[in-house]
Amino acid sequence: MSRLVVISNRVAVPTADAAGNQGGLAVALLSALRENGGIWFGWSGETTPEFTGDIQTTEGGGVTTATIDLEEQDIDEYYNGYANRTLWPLFHYRIDLTEFERDFEGGYRRVNERFADTVMPLVEDDDLVWVHDYHLIPLGRELRRRGMRNRLGFFLHTPWPPARLLTSLPSHHKLVESMFAYDVVGFHTEDWLDSFRRYVVDIMGGTIDEDGCATVGDRTVRTIVAPIGIDTAEFEAAAASPEARFAHDRMHMSSTGRSLIVGVDRLDYSKGLRERLLGYERFLANNPDRRALVYLLQIAPPSRADVDTYQEIRSDLDALSGRINGEYADIDWVPIRYVNRGYPRSELAGIYRAARIALVTPLRDGMNLVAKEYVAAQDPEDPGVLILSSFAGAAAQLKEAVLINPYSAEDMADAITAALEMPRAERIRRWQAMIENVRAEDVFWWCRLFLDALEGREVVAGDPAQVV
Repeated sequence: MSRLVVISNRVAVPTADAAGNQGGLAVALLSALRENGGIWFGWSGETTPEFTGDIQTTEGGGVTTATIDLEEQDIDEYYNGYANRTLWPLFHYRIDLTEFERDFEGGYRRVNERFADTVMPLVEDDDLVWVHDYHLIPLGRELRRRGMRNRLGFFLHTPWPPARLLTSLPSHHKLVESMFAYDVVGFHTEDWLDSFRRYVVDIMGGTIDEDGCATVGDRTVRTIVAPIGIDTAEFEAAAASPEARFAHDRMHMSSTGRSLIVGVDRLDYSKGLRERLLGYERFLANNPDRRALVYLLQIAPPSRADVDTYQEIRSDLDALSGRINGEYADIDWVPIRYVNRGYPRSELAGIYRAARIALVTPLRDGMNLVAKEYVAAQDPEDPGVLILSSFAGAAAQLKEAVLINPYSAEDMADAITAALEMPRAERIRRWQAMIENVRAEDVFWWCRLFLDALEGREVVAGDPAQVV
């Protein structure tokens, strides 16, 4: 079995204390690294006055992590700049928020070159190398330029934008061309894969064969759909933990008989938080008799605080939630509890289980694992209702959710009404269909699916463990 080398912007260092708080991606990759042996390489999150390429290694839990420090200029131009002011908004269809700065692109190229220079000595001849996300799209090309012959895979955790949007990026052709240095490129959904293929055919003059391989000139890359899941068994266990039960009971006691509607999102414009509050406000306006019978708990921990756009989002939501509460609250009821902090996964599991409704309504999302976590946390005898944006990648798998257009306040208000009125038998039927998918296509299934493709095996549809 080949070793696995994982490369991503940040690294999840395995520790006993952090295990319960690690995200699904970290859990899957750490599991794959323990199984195959190998290294997880990336930025430490720390700064250095001058880049040296010094690597800090950590051994723990059967996994080796290797990290480097970056200069302040690197972080400003590569991370805060090109990654989060240029590619992130563009890939989420927000060209109005996309900033095109030559310095950003220069920093992005420089950091990818630095990653390549420092990771090369760590890679052995038969290692599988798996690169993750939009921060490191050109890394494969840089590794090839330095002589790497290993099997190289890339997975994009965001949407892939339509060609008409991507061509607004000054260096779009060079960026996509660099992806042909990989052997396999993976996307969460058919929609994102189709957008990539259409760009290859329409803009680059390439071809797509019946096996899903994209060819431009003399270079070919295999393209696949691999929807990421969660560690379902772990999350179901977390929902039965003492911490979850305490959080569940705490929510019930504070609800005083009211139905809880929950939203859990990073503070990000792609999550549709403003539109969600406006949709909830429309529900309150349309249903005066129901106002004091429900409340919305919106958990929105801040992210990317150094980016101006995110500071504006927080100010906007502070003002909007305050206005709605001021207009609709009564002396014994507040319609919105708006919390700018995160919670451990076990506590979130208890909150999800207590919620009659989950609002997962991003304007555009590569996948959205909150939707799957909510399903995994439910009481099988009395499950809640998932209201899910049609523009989230998860909608392709969780078809029994109440699917909505998050831009429509009326659509969201109607969905909330329907969820509150939904009979228990229907709630159970919908939940059973969704939990079957969440269990079958979990994060370990996703990991095996991609690595089977990277090792050159053809995956039998629906079961990555079977190869032909």
